[in-house]
Amino acid sequence: MAVVLNKDQIKEIIPHRDPFLLIDEVNELEVGKRVVATKYIKEDDFWFKGHFPEYPVTPGVLMVEMLAQAGAVALLALPENKGKIGFFGGINNCKFRQQVVPGDELKLEVEIIKVKGPIGVGQGVATVNGKKAVSAEITFAIK
Repeated sequence: MAVVLNKDQIKEIIPHRDPFLLIDEVNELEVGKRVVATKYIKEDDFWFKGHFPEYPVTPGVLMVEMLAQAGAVALLALPENKGKIGFFGGINNCKFRQQVVPGDELKLEVEIIKVKGPIGVGQGVATVNGKKAVSAEITFAIK
């Protein structure tokens, strides 16, 4: 998959930094409308030290955060949102369908389905090898 934005370019759009920058690259971007990003799940990702040492699995809440960061790229790439921060306003209809483990490549797709003033709603789906791992409707508040 093509790389539209690398990590340094992502950091020019969203304020997240390591260890909490949870997307590695953006592969498709329609500013203000849609984004496809990738997170390469590595054995040394910080959460595996405690979740769980004998059975490493990516926490569901972090996968939702990955979707939110991808969605934030789409909204914060708008010129009027430059330098702003996207905060969670809500998470609806979240479903976890499979475990995500070291070595997986998590594809994060978010479509912005509604924007009214500083509030946006994105429909997100994260997949591994074409199979859904998590889906959620995420509300963003831009400040």
